[in-house]
Amino acid sequence: MTTARTTTRTAANRTTTHSSEENREMTAFAAPVAPWTGTVQVEDTTLHVSDTGDTGGAGRPVVYLNGCYADTKHWRRVVAELGDGYRHITFDARARGRSGRSADYSFDACVRDVSAVLAARGVTGADRPVLVGWSYGAAIGITWADRNPGLAAGVVSVDGALPNDWLDEAGRAQIRRLFKRLGPLFPIARRLGLAAKMSAVQHAEVNIEANEVCATGVLLPVLERIQTPVRYVLASGGNLGGAAEVMEGIRADFRVLSEACPAVEISAKVASNHSKILSRDFRAVADAVRELAG
Repeated sequence: MTTARTTTRTAANRTTTHSSEENREMTAFAAPVAPWTGTVQVEDTTLHVSDTGDTGGAGRPVVYLNGCYADTKHWRRVVAELGDGYRHITFDARARGRSGRSADYSFDACVRDVSAVLAARGVTGADRPVLVGWSYGAAIGITWADRNPGLAAGVVSVDGALPNDWLDEAGRAQIRRLFKRLGPLFPIARRLGLAAKMSAVQHAEVNIEANEVCATGVLLPVLERIQTPVRYVLASGGNLGGAAEVMEGIRADFRVLSEACPAVEISAKVASNHSKILSRDFRAVADAVRELAG
């Protein structure tokens, strides 16, 4: 059971505190919901959350799940493209962006945090949010929807959660060397929303676990059984740590694997690479959200 405490900043700069308990059904809220920015305390940390609200009382919630070390700024174009007809909820994961550090940076902690944010903002299963995840965030969204059947209208995977088996001991060693080498650049990358408030070792272990979660034997059974509709927007080419031929091979394999997954469809294959997809092909991501939001 996770206890979340939200600190709310109102238009009059008054601060109020609310308590809520995570549960599968989550408590209902009274619409309309006003725009809000503040912090949600979860376990040993605080998460920075923004909620555009729903002043008309009709917009479906869309919850944005960031890339592995990214912050919420990467979603700006998608949010703007979708516009006022939706209730946009963004938050920084542990030690990313404006959120606090934690003793637990595990994948399961990130999945728990989705429930904590939804509960704190009063989003219920009746609201059936759409979860949109880029890269690491896609695996979080799919896992959350699988563990909470019926509570989400759908999941959009933005070039993430692609089953693969490339990671072995040599691959783990390669990741650890890469992040050790990149360590001096973290302060700069942090300002760009591309690094976390973590050590090089912690960065590496988060990345290794992210790849382990996407191992075919782990992720494919989830995709085969998930009941929530999942739409993939696939990028093109390579990325940092993934050569173009490797990444395109994984995406091609996924097209075959997805045929065994009734809830999974590929919404688009775009020209942008993994890093640029949200800035250059945000319209394709927004189209996938509209498809699921109904």
